[in-house]
Amino acid sequence: MAIDQCWASRRELNRLTALSKLSSPTVFTRLMATVGCAALLCTTAACVTNDEAGLPDGWEPSSVSVDADARALVPPSVAKRGTLIIGSNPPFAPAEFKDSQGTMIGFDIDLARAVAETLGLKLEVREMDFNLILPAVAAGSLDFGASGFTDNEERRKNFTFVNYLTAGIQWAARPDNLINPDDACGRTVAVQRGTVSDTDDVVKRSEDCVAQGKPPITKLAFESSDAAATALILGRADALSADSPVTAYAVARSDGKIETVGSLSDAASYGWPVPKNSELTPALVAALDSLIRNGEYERIMKQWGIEEGLADQALVNGEPPTTP
Repeated sequence: MAIDQCWASRRELNRLTALSKLSSPTVFTRLMATVGCAALLCTTAACVTNDEAGLPDGWEPSSVSVDADARALVPPSVAKRGTLIIGSNPPFAPAEFKDSQGTMIGFDIDLARAVAETLGLKLEVREMDFNLILPAVAAGSLDFGASGFTDNEERRKNFTFVNYLTAGIQWAARPDNLINPDDACGRTVAVQRGTVSDTDDVVKRSEDCVAQGKPPITKLAFESSDAAATALILGRADALSADSPVTAYAVARSDGKIETVGSLSDAASYGWPVPKNSELTPALVAALDSLIRNGEYERIMKQWGIEEGLADQALVNGEPPTTP
């Protein structure tokens, strides 16, 4: 893409970021969505555009055999249907996002497909608003959610989680403007709207700043991780706060424009939410354990750049599953 288009989108990002600080929440959301679109006009040398990056180099699809023992645990209703139905909300690279053809890709999608194959089922992925996935699971229209769900006590009140990865909050900054996440008072931090970074991490750090008599942190919330990372690269933010897999992937895609800073914080498990006492839980546990044993789980995660926090066994609500 021509370089003047990149500069045009940089100017548009400047304008929309300024407007966002003065707008109502509704207008702010629309503006940030537009910022994401403007950011995608840049070249990959200046922006993080995961939809253009597509599948990572060396990516190969899963090819696993049915595990008869795991297959025997599939509830009759699901076995009769022949399809495992999941809900996901892109973009949240590298967990789930779309390539340039609009195909859903990412480690959440690859892992769910491998689970389905292990259980002798096909996979159906339904793109949904993140806030609608858990209600759909509770209503039974989805078998489980696969969208980077953090397993926490509040969600456990209504759902059981099959845990498959440990992640945390990881910050990033530009190499020429490195900052300490523990001393970011008065700085501007980009986040993806609705994530733990948005609702907890930056908010708590800013409150600590104010309590110490220091200026608060200015938070810029965007509709996608791509747009948040691009804001950092273009200088609209001093740092990015995101889940560690998201930050690692953005850094890898930035061509050296950003790097991680500080240490991992607030480590927690990603999990597949299913209804409490779901008959599907034992089958998911058995399928994930099968993929861990045969090495396919590790292969899937590493080809998406995920090498930390890998599971050595399937957990249920953070604990080894109990056997009848």
